[in-house]
Amino acid sequence: MNQAVPSRTALRVALRRAAHQIFDSPVVFSDPVAVPILGETYREELRRTPVRPDRPFSVALRAFLVARSRYAEDALSRAVAAGVEQYVLLGAGLDTFAYRNPWPHLRVFEVDHPATQQWKCELLQRSGLAIPASLSYVPVDFEHDSLPERLAAAGFDRRKPSFFAWLGVVPYLTLDAFRSTLGFIAAQPAGSGVVFDYGQPRAVLPHLEQLGHDSLAARVALAGEPFQLFFTPEEVAAELADFRSIEDIGRETINARYFSGRSDQLMVRGEAGRLLCAWR
Repeated sequence: MNQAVPSRTALRVALRRAAHQIFDSPVVFSDPVAVPILGETYREELRRTPVRPDRPFSVALRAFLVARSRYAEDALSRAVAAGVEQYVLLGAGLDTFAYRNPWPHLRVFEVDHPATQQWKCELLQRSGLAIPASLSYVPVDFEHDSLPERLAAAGFDRRKPSFFAWLGVVPYLTLDAFRSTLGFIAAQPAGSGVVFDYGQPRAVLPHLEQLGHDSLAARVALAGEPFQLFFTPEEVAAELADFRSIEDIGRETINARYFSGRSDQLMVRGEAGRLLCAWR
């Protein structure tokens, strides 16, 4: 990403999460902070965020993004029930969990690029949203900084099981950066876990999905944040050899779990994006 400005893709994700709260009923992912965090600064852009049912690609992308957040927080609930007391959001963007955290004992570490974190803090201040005492900001450039060192400086305890959310980040990384971060997570104590999403390579997608892939790839490249890394399910499973349990789900399971019985067109379409949860 551009080193001097916040992530444009993080804003697009936040706008779609907020649009879900306003335009979709029932909501799949309830987030009462999604709209307030954008405040007056992005009110007009939120109003223009595509929600028309005759734009199926945009609706499907919104469905995937809200399902991704729901999937992550469902997994986090299981982790907390099992005793996890540390939650690390890698590439937090405008994620709002820390500002509606129902577990006061859960330490939250938001890891992101310094420019994006500064932008987020400014939005929070303008919107009058307080930063909770349980939250620590951890500025990290994933391609150049040491994640373990930055987390340790923020008070992260590697002796305790932790849960990691790595949403909307993996496709933008190099393979070396992905493996370095995954290796750190795999070195955490038993009971730790991670949830992330990943995209399948263009070559394995049917023709119409390849066109959708090309359109999205062009937009994120124009924003200065090009896609770099893709996996098939078999390839990503090989990268997760140090984890004892893996769930990797695609369109059919996501729709059955989160979008069944709806009267609108909100659903995931195609096989490009997948959600994965793995446990130590």
